[in-house]
Amino acid sequence: MLFTETKLKGAFIIDIAPRQDERGFFARSWCADEFEKHGLNPRLAQCNISFNKKRGTLRGMHYQAEPFPEAKLVRCTLGAMYDVMIDLRQNSPTFKQWLAVELTAQNRRALYIPEGFAHGFQTLADNTEVFYQMSEFYHPECARGVRWDDPAFGVEWALPITTASPQDSAYLRMDKA
Repeated sequence: MLFTETKLKGAFIIDIAPRQDERGFFARSWCADEFEKHGLNPRLAQCNISFNKKRGTLRGMHYQAEPFPEAKLVRCTLGAMYDVMIDLRQNSPTFKQWLAVELTAQNRRALYIPEGFAHGFQTLADNTEVFYQMSEFYHPECARGVRWDDPAFGVEWALPITTASPQDSAYLRMDKA
């Protein structure tokens, strides 16, 4: 695997390193030892799939608060997505900064989102499937979110938002929380 640290400290783009032959290729997509060597949380507690019917669908910006913050490894297994993370760590030099990475079934990239970050995505194609690996079990009492259109972050979405849940649209802006 190839680990590329992003401008947001602790967040990485992870590319596979395929071994190819006439049959196709084989590649490792996750390894606890390699994650530990890069200072990333190697714990794997839960995996989820999100299937999204329509292009422009927005999901996010979600995170899990203390005492159960979670790191995520996110990959697009069908279609294409614009994956966004926001650093919510108040003592971080990149506090309130965001980063977006295009993840597709073709590029096979993954995005490692550390604890203390909000995460969301917008689909770039109909019938997009997202595979998440999380370091922590889901705790509904710790589920939180921030507004996807909060000017405190200034996220520039790839497409007009066609669908967002009422819950995602109801999160308070940072200046109202």
